[in-house]
Amino acid sequence: MKATQLLHNLGQSIWLDNITRELLSTGTLQRYIDEFSVTGLTSNPTIFNHAINSSSAYDDAILAGLERGKSSEEIFFDLALEDITRAADLFRPVFDRTNGVDGWVSLEVSPLLAYDTAGTLAAAKDLHTRAGRPNLLIKIPGTREGLPAIEEAIFSGIPVNVTLLFSREQYVAAAGAFLRGIERRIDAGLNPKTGSVASVFISRWDVKVKDRVPASLRDRLGISVANRTYKAVRELQSSPRWQRVYSAGAVPQRVLWASTGTKDPKTSDVLYVKALAAPFTVNTMPEGTLNALADHGELSEIMSADGGDCEVVLKQFSEAGFDIDALAAQLQDEGAKGFVASWNELMDVISSKCETLQKA
Repeated sequence: MKATQLLHNLGQSIWLDNITRELLSTGTLQRYIDEFSVTGLTSNPTIFNHAINSSSAYDDAILAGLERGKSSEEIFFDLALEDITRAADLFRPVFDRTNGVDGWVSLEVSPLLAYDTAGTLAAAKDLHTRAGRPNLLIKIPGTREGLPAIEEAIFSGIPVNVTLLFSREQYVAAAGAFLRGIERRIDAGLNPKTGSVASVFISRWDVKVKDRVPASLRDRLGISVANRTYKAVRELQSSPRWQRVYSAGAVPQRVLWASTGTKDPKTSDVLYVKALAAPFTVNTMPEGTLNALADHGELSEIMSADGGDCEVVLKQFSEAGFDIDALAAQLQDEGAKGFVASWNELMDVISSKCETLQKA
């Protein structure tokens, strides 16, 4: 039995961290659903930038948008919504079969809005309405300014994927925003069943410290942060406050392990998949990692509800001169800026394609 099926049987959802028009049109995504137990999909500006920049499959739609006088941003969201809604329809049977627990796809608001609460909320509502799919999660960064938008989006009944989380503390803040939104829906007599995941990025921790970390701690920081966060997840989900909203009909917000592709060529290409196996969680994987897991991946122990040895390892990092809290804040800021850079490059790519197509 493939490791993908074993992971699925364990209770962890496998999502694909990629989308391209070719994945949709060639049947590759459907094959991943059928053969690799993939039950959802995530996207981000970097993924779309690569997809549109490296393919001519979008050219006709770009030209059509140009002829209608649309801006690069308007053209992009037309392209993205077409891909995302097609993917949502592929995952709709999973969504229906699991009663809305699984089968989700994700689309991010403009990263230029990461520090704009009102703008983020308005964009989330617009994308949710335009997509018209119940299994679409709108990705909103878990920045200080993003948290109020997350609460308001949840209260408005908009499913949210909270992105750019890097630590236990950032996760707890995001979970609090989700919970407040659900509690407000209950108080208002509204259906509390609004879906959400909280995306915690893992491998970027190890990339950040790779040139300064002792050999004994290489590739251990991200997994330790994940274990610390998972302990908080389990504690929150068993707390009286969370149990009250679940009893009222709310769907638990699952933690999603993001950035789980191995960046270190000296270690296993399924390192983070093997280390982050846990029931009622999500692991969104780059396409290469998914194929590696299906080809030669193995599972061993599942994550421990008490965090395992995370605090011992994190203490060793502190003693080696690393400030975990400061690094988490830095990684979140760098992540937001990185998506902005990809976004700006994407807008340039679309503008350049518009000029080229117009001359053709």
